[in-house]
Amino acid sequence: MAIDKRVKSAGDALADVADGATVFISGFGGAGFPNLLIRALREQGTKRLTLVVNSATHRYSLTHELIEAGQVSKVICSAARGAGKDLSPFETLLKAGKIELTCLPQGTFAEAIRAGGAGIPAFYTPVGVGTDLTRGKEVRRFGERDYVLEPAIQGDLALVRADTADQYGNLTFRYAQANFGPVMATAARLAVAEVRAISDQPIPHTQAQLPGIYIDRVVLAAE
Repeated sequence: MAIDKRVKSAGDALADVADGATVFISGFGGAGFPNLLIRALREQGTKRLTLVVNSATHRYSLTHELIEAGQVSKVICSAARGAGKDLSPFETLLKAGKIELTCLPQGTFAEAIRAGGAGIPAFYTPVGVGTDLTRGKEVRRFGERDYVLEPAIQGDLALVRADTADQYGNLTFRYAQANFGPVMATAARLAVAEVRAISDQPIPHTQAQLPGIYIDRVVLAAE
């Protein structure tokens, strides 16, 4: 029996996401944000979410809708500051003590997700040693340098934006659109891809940038 991972709507793809879920959201700069899926999660009303996203305030992402709606209790990110003079909704909630923040250097952020997908519970890195970002964490010396122990990140759900999929969930990305999507998919129990197009033919294995084994559901995004 053929495996068909295509789902009719974003709402159907996320219907079983539970309150308290840890959610990976792809995106960097202006590329790779799964805004159709983010909006569906907003409309579903799921609460007490932990968002793992590169930037909590990026203007190209709809993550701010989840935050403004009070659906998010914690954010793990590498950029927490808005671009304008006024505080973003996230910064306002953070200042009021109504949302938690774990801020990581971007390389550490990416490696923590990759490690989670590889089944590695933690890793040592020299990045951030002696700064507020690593206060209270275990530090160990290797050779002539100190390294801080950083835990891996795993999640319940990954929302990924890609360019093309086939019915088996194999994905291709357009340039920088890939960013965090592939590693996030490997580190989540359930991975849903929002795509521009779904191919009628299987994507050749030499062209698939993320194998379908890591993707559970595929949704076609409206133009």
